[in-house]
Amino acid sequence: MALMLTVTGTVLAQRGTSQESPAKESSAKIRAEIARLGQSLKDNPFNNPDFPKLDDNINALLQASQGALDSGRTWSSLETLSRAMDLLNGARTVQAKGETVKSGLQAFETEWGKASVALTALDEQARRRDWSHMPAAARALAEAAQGKAIPLMDGGRGFAYATKPGDGLFYMGQAQGEEAFAAFLFALKMPTPAAPLQLRSYLPELQRLQDKTNAEFQPPKSIDLHDRFIALNSTLKLAQELDSSRAYAGALYEYLEAMRHFAMLSAAVPEAGKLAQLKTTLAEEQTRLSASKRDDSIAQIFIDRAQGWLAHPDGSASSSDELRSVQIVVEQVLPAYYAALKPAAPVQRASAKTVNLTLVRWPYT
Repeated sequence: MALMLTVTGTVLAQRGTSQESPAKESSAKIRAEIARLGQSLKDNPFNNPDFPKLDDNINALLQASQGALDSGRTWSSLETLSRAMDLLNGARTVQAKGETVKSGLQAFETEWGKASVALTALDEQARRRDWSHMPAAARALAEAAQGKAIPLMDGGRGFAYATKPGDGLFYMGQAQGEEAFAAFLFALKMPTPAAPLQLRSYLPELQRLQDKTNAEFQPPKSIDLHDRFIALNSTLKLAQELDSSRAYAGALYEYLEAMRHFAMLSAAVPEAGKLAQLKTTLAEEQTRLSASKRDDSIAQIFIDRAQGWLAHPDGSASSSDELRSVQIVVEQVLPAYYAALKPAAPVQRASAKTVNLTLVRWPYT
């Protein structure tokens, strides 16, 4: 029953055992996909000197995905599985096409052109999917993956021209992996929530968070926390792109993730007393979601994460970043989720003329 609780809370219990089969079926499909990818890597390891630890990284992700699934944290399992599929598809494309593109950019363009046409067709099909039979979290994860696919494909072409043709292959494969993950999610047929989540544009929230991010981007913080700002801005960029394409489940998911990244710029590690309080509040939030008749599965994604950060399957201690993230989920991300369920508040803009400066860099890194 832990898996069903994670997916849609007590809505399933209220419906009786009729939903038990879909929940078990989706869990079995996730487990089978983890096993399939693991066996594929075992049978055909990557072992590329340009990516010396990639096989180990993929295996670690698959093990983490399996551990989360065994612990009933379905959404954490799927988030981790998406990263494994992304990397493995990148590796397989390098393996399959590496020799072909050694002859130069023309050969790469041929391969890229075919892959791009196929990916664009898949993306158009994906946009017509009916997600009404699935939890909002499944749609959110799929939309986020689809939102990354085309930019990754375009980025692969840029790398091929900037360095050498073979360098673009990995990103081509990653793009295909993101699309494959979205299709895998849609095929899971998870239990349908009783009351669907009412989605809308989150542009006002995203604009306010972007303004706050811009204000924080000042030395020395912008220098000392450069990597964190990259993660924050890339997440905001994806959220804004999803929102503009009306992929609102994905936009909400990425907005909440951007909230977490923003808070990480200044959050302190909670002390023991504070941590105990956070654990109690987290349990109360889980109870609140479980009692809800609304589809709150997007919030459940972050509760799944927080639970995983506090209790590693191997018994190891939580890192300082994990403890900080638990505090942020409880005190900022979940309140932001509930606030986002209300009608959007207008953004107040200064009447003075402004200049928008866009910094262009590699997306989603």
